[in-house]
Amino acid sequence: MTIEIEKYPQPPKSLRVTLTQTRGGMRIDQVLLEYLRKQDRNFDLKNISRVAYKNLFKQRRIKIKGQSAVPASGLAIGSTTVDILGYEEAAAVNG
Repeated sequence: MTIEIEKYPQPPKSLRVTLTQTRGGMRIDQVLLEYLRKQDRNFDLKNISRVAYKNLFKQRRIKIKGQSAVPASGLAIGSTTVDILGYEEAAAVNG
């Protein structure tokens, strides 16, 4: 038996990231912030303040499968796709 998983299209003007966990129960706000601090795809998110980061959750701009994420939600083992609305991947610099 094959189970099809519904694909959620990436919202316009958003940055999509995939968080991979090898153990369950980690809070999404902690894991996502750690990821954002290490990534180089969006400078504003890399340097976001804790207050601004917290506001992304309050403003419902962090989505998992199209649903607003709750900061204290635990992440399951495996991969979780997260969309951050209002941020995009930085354009490549030629030169």
